[in-house]
Amino acid sequence: MPVSTVKFENRSGEALSGRLSLPDTRAPHAFALFAHCFTCTKNFTATRNIAAALADEGIATLVFDFTGLGSSEGEFADSNFSTNVEDLVAAADYLAETYEAPKLLVGHSLGGTAVLKAAAHIPSALAVATLGSPSHARHVEHLVADKAEDIERDGEAQVLLAGRPFSIKRQFLDDIRSQPVLDDVANLRKALLVMHAPLDDTVEMSNATDVFVRAKHPKSFISLDDADHLLTNAEHSRYAGRVIAAWAQKYVGTSDANIEHVKGGVVARTGEHKYLTRINADGHRFVADEPASVGGTDVGPSPYDLLSAALASCTTMTLKMYADHKKWPLETATATVWHEKIHARDCEDCESADDAKVDVFEREVAVTGDLDDEQRARLLEIADRCPVHRTLHGEVKVRTSGADSN
Repeated sequence: MPVSTVKFENRSGEALSGRLSLPDTRAPHAFALFAHCFTCTKNFTATRNIAAALADEGIATLVFDFTGLGSSEGEFADSNFSTNVEDLVAAADYLAETYEAPKLLVGHSLGGTAVLKAAAHIPSALAVATLGSPSHARHVEHLVADKAEDIERDGEAQVLLAGRPFSIKRQFLDDIRSQPVLDDVANLRKALLVMHAPLDDTVEMSNATDVFVRAKHPKSFISLDDADHLLTNAEHSRYAGRVIAAWAQKYVGTSDANIEHVKGGVVARTGEHKYLTRINADGHRFVADEPASVGGTDVGPSPYDLLSAALASCTTMTLKMYADHKKWPLETATATVWHEKIHARDCEDCESADDAKVDVFEREVAVTGDLDDEQRARLLEIADRCPVHRTLHGEVKVRTSGADSN
């Protein structure tokens, strides 16, 4: 699963650190925004597993550290539930400007409560999923109950949360006490999935009931059975991610309808964001893109990467076919190809005019197996006979015609 590290600014201009999980072999058909649990970070195991499960199903997922947590800038003591909501809106704006606006919002624990609040400010979101989330932001007040008197008296106190010391200010308590989240649920106007574990002893099941009852259809509920609040069992978090992806398909779409299949042909189409191009090569779906350095989003190989891949794969297939025909003990054949454009004047064996540009493919071939020197040398000669190699050296014509447009 490809993962990109991203940075974007919150409302105060502080840099927030995020991780964008992308599908392995295709362009994402939707983007999701994930809010982690209270005082957790983007690297929390359950968060990573859910993001990975969503990416596996074609949903690119951005998780990030809220202000003052993990690798993000800012002071946690100055943050609160409202700033978390603002951070989510900033993250959604970042996705919209850089990739594609998020269609799915997912939140774990208090992060789920935050996405219920933030959803009204993220118009692109079509679906919201929560996991073990409180129905009121003030639910977390019990975590600081033993220091509440100190906070009220002194304005701030050190509190141990998940074994780590955090500074909590009075403004935090004032903020969580003033959040009518259930009113936001009633006015959500987006598909909602509530996931909760009956055995959750941190956020009681009644919270899920309150959210589900106040929400309007379409709404769904999934029991997480014997999971705990933090989904510490990796299989529970992976299951949650897979279920969310399956449920969300109805609202955010699927990758199955990427592009039509033309028998014996290759179809490529742009039109979503930047230079992203969806491809159907005789039934095999993948994508092409350009690197960020030239304005692309780098979620797939460039056209020249694909051309180099054609030469490299054709080379290894040709060597395998030849070795099998000769009954030689070839185990693996590896071809590495680099492409660049150079001036003909810098190419000793090029015939073009000095000021012309020439495409140069550098190919390195490695073979393994119980082969003698003569067999290895012969395989290097055979590499030049692969059909793509011959195409690149032969006469090529590309004929272009117009097609009917809808």
